[in-house]
Amino acid sequence: MDEALFEVALKQKTGEVQTIISDILSGYLKEKEEPYVQTILDAMEYSFLAGGKRLRPLLMRETYRLFDQNLEGKETLGTFMTALEMIHTYSLVHDDLPAMDNDEYRRGKETTWKVYGDGMAVLAGDALMNSAFEIAFREIDDLMEEGRTQAEIGRAAKCGVILSRKAGIDGMLGGQVADVEAEKKHLPMDLQKILFIHEKKTAALIETAMGIGAELAGASKEEYEKVVEIARKVGIAFQIQDDVLDVIGDSAELGKHVGSDAESGKETFVTLRGLEISQREVKRLSDEAIELLGDLPGDHAFLEELIRHLIYRRK
Repeated sequence: MDEALFEVALKQKTGEVQTIISDILSGYLKEKEEPYVQTILDAMEYSFLAGGKRLRPLLMRETYRLFDQNLEGKETLGTFMTALEMIHTYSLVHDDLPAMDNDEYRRGKETTWKVYGDGMAVLAGDALMNSAFEIAFREIDDLMEEGRTQAEIGRAAKCGVILSRKAGIDGMLGGQVADVEAEKKHLPMDLQKILFIHEKKTAALIETAMGIGAELAGASKEEYEKVVEIARKVGIAFQIQDDVLDVIGDSAELGKHVGSDAESGKETFVTLRGLEISQREVKRLSDEAIELLGDLPGDHAFLEELIRHLIYRRK
């Protein structure tokens, strides 16, 4: 796909995703309006609407599109897109806390704990996570009430399992635990541990996004497994590229200080394997992901370019 056409399509598609998930969150928060809990509702909204690429819901929607081009009236898809972004947002709120990374700004805005206090930020993160599961399982209940087919209900139920497992110890939380322990306790790192952290902390939610998109659209078991493998490669390459950018990136482009890993003595894929090998690994994983994508049905052009855009990003 031509780069200029891709940029136009990316802006349009991201805008569509932003509208869908913002509307669903807004409707959910209005249901909860109550003076005694207004502060946490405000904190949840502040955190969720603080910006971002909306990468995960975009990947979910575009993967769904590979197997089903008709996106009209796909409320279940929109619900899971929103639920996943709520989980991603809660993880960022907690990452920024003084007990974790102690960050005061994210995307040019004060972090949630700086605005609402660290105690309320903990609760806001908890509420986003709990609400994600509430809207997901309520969607399954609605499908049952509407008398949808067993296949539709079963796919949505499986997506609920995927969401909860990949957000937990088997996924994002497991990776975060290993990362925090290594940093706080100054534990030695090896390649196996770094890849575990990359796969669990970063790749798991990308696997969730693309896996749920495929499952909801009715992909076969073989197609689903291929989608998850693509997502795993993309997620690991994405994180290695992050390590690479900390060495060769431009602070102005990235919007953050570069060289922080080296200054803090943090071991990364780059410090263990070197810059050249790391860049080759990013390319290998990217090429393999795109090759696997070619085996799937549908129009891959935008999704292929999106994968390249994410992996070879400069910021």
